Amino acid sequence: MRVTVFGATGGIGRLVVQQLLDTGHQVTALTRSPDKLSLTHPSLTLITGQLSDRPAVTKAVTGAEAVISALGPSLKRSATGTQLADGTRTLVAVMNKQKVTRFIGLATPSLADPRDKPHWKHKVLPVMAKLMFPNALRELEGMTQAVTSSDLDYTIARITNPTDKPATSRSKSGFLGHDKVGSAMTRADIAAFLISQLTDTRYKRAMPVISN
Repeated sequence: MRVTVFGATGGIGRLVVQQLLDTGHQVTALTRSPDKLSLTHPSLTLITGQLSDRPAVTKAVTGAEAVISALGPSLKRSATGTQLADGTRTLVAVMNKQKVTRFIGLATPSLADPRDKPHWKHKVLPVMAKLMFPNALRELEGMTQAVTSSDLDYTIARITNPTDKPATSRSKSGFLGHDKVGSAMTRADIAAFLISQLTDTRYKRAMPVISN
């Protein structure tokens, strides 16, 4: 499958790219600093640019069968602006124009899915985020709203505590108040879950919570 990856130089994005290549996919990655990816592969195309660069985004998305975004906001308290939210709106517009409908991305349980039932995470996590990472929460809200209000066939995996432990090849997924899903998950397993959604249709137009 031809897959375009955003956030390819991050901790999860790098693993997404590597696992896609290892399983035979054709990968295009848009990144501001291609040298940070430190990957070379005949099935990998690197495009230099950022989300605010619509021509670069268009070049990256053209011909893709799906988009995986491993982008996430900065957790620095000094961070300002809504670059990722604005960029995600650009990405959605480009995907619509290029008729690329499948979007797979990330968020946190600070944001609710309509399928959730009342849960302590709905109360605690948004309050913590507003106190500790207010700009990051605004970015997440803007990014998610840009996707969920569109006509894209999206799956947004909500993660709480990504770790650098070795992959377990085990995952739980579902909705708060319905399913027994924990908080911690290795970045390698998060990447594997995102890739699995290329062919798994259970969570189309949904935001499942995932964990090990």
